[in-house]
Amino acid sequence: MSNSHPPRVIPVHDLRPGALPIPLSSAGIRRAPGLATSDTLGRPLRDLRISVTDRCNFRCSYCMPKEVFDKDYQYLPQSALLSFEEIVQVAREFVGLGVQKIRLTGGEPLLRKNLELLIAQLGTLRTPEGQALDMTLTTNGALLARKAQALRDAGLQRVTVSLDGLDDRIFRQMNDVDFPVSEVLKGIEAAQAAGLGPIKVNMVVKRGTNDHEILPMARHFRGTGIVLRFIEYMDVGATNGWCMDEVLPSAQVIARLQTEFSLLPMQAFAPGETAQRWAYADAQGQPDAHAGEIGVISSVTQAFCGDCNRARLSTEGQLYLCLFASQGYDLRSLLRGGASAQELAAAIGSIWEQRDDRYSMLRASLPPQPAAAPGRRVEMSYIGG
Repeated sequence: MSNSHPPRVIPVHDLRPGALPIPLSSAGIRRAPGLATSDTLGRPLRDLRISVTDRCNFRCSYCMPKEVFDKDYQYLPQSALLSFEEIVQVAREFVGLGVQKIRLTGGEPLLRKNLELLIAQLGTLRTPEGQALDMTLTTNGALLARKAQALRDAGLQRVTVSLDGLDDRIFRQMNDVDFPVSEVLKGIEAAQAAGLGPIKVNMVVKRGTNDHEILPMARHFRGTGIVLRFIEYMDVGATNGWCMDEVLPSAQVIARLQTEFSLLPMQAFAPGETAQRWAYADAQGQPDAHAGEIGVISSVTQAFCGDCNRARLSTEGQLYLCLFASQGYDLRSLLRGGASAQELAAAIGSIWEQRDDRYSMLRASLPPQPAAAPGRRVEMSYIGG
């Protein structure tokens, strides 16, 4: 952008509560190859999570409880959702600013019609260095058996499947729509057969609800090539009735696993990873490549904000800088208001460069917030996990 002309100010009109004004500056223009945009804490922009729908076919108590998301709940109209073309347009600018990985989320992303077309379009994007993106998707697995091959054919590389236990009674109780474990396992098998891997399985652990499933889950997935990850029950949003008493710290999860398995800590693959990795050890005390590994995500007891490099785009085009944010930036208004690619990149870059979010690090010092309070945190079902 020339120094002789000030940045164009794009008006943002959004009557929905929670939208923040978009800061614009020439700082948000594309970086040279290898130089990612960084926030105020020096964290680069590397990972973009895109919610493609606010709907889900499960009613998990920790995410979309039935008493809130009932038959009268008003979901977003189709016209409010970003089209595939708009998603790709935004994603292209994120990639130019340093994003290397895109994860499609929901709600349940496989409910979005013709999702394979979006995956194929995103698959054409390249980083400034000319590299293809790491493209993955998080799903509850209910529709995975019938869609796995089409997803792989479209260019999806990996999937993460949410599964909170093998005990069918408990699992049906937690998803609250009486969906059987067996169908999710069939979806995981189909994903493996299609070459969507390595597959990760995420288990949200709630003390007193499904924590007795920790060892059965480890036994089931050990040696399958699937990475099982245990996630602390999080205080996301305001509808899940979260309380600390239901959190089982990851340290206790590992302690339970070590009553049966020998585990060795592993290094993270890359900066910004949320999971702490542990390898199963063989008889000689070395990592057992056949047995594989597990992970724990200590979202409550051990903050990992310090190197968080993730941005989140809601299904209607709101940009959130933290899973625990209460407000987003309305990129949809820019898209539909005729903003150029350069202006969109400038807006995204400016937003990220002013980011200072670190909720998990500050959690202990924050006062409790009533569920009905204005500006409450965004729901996980709205921007994905």
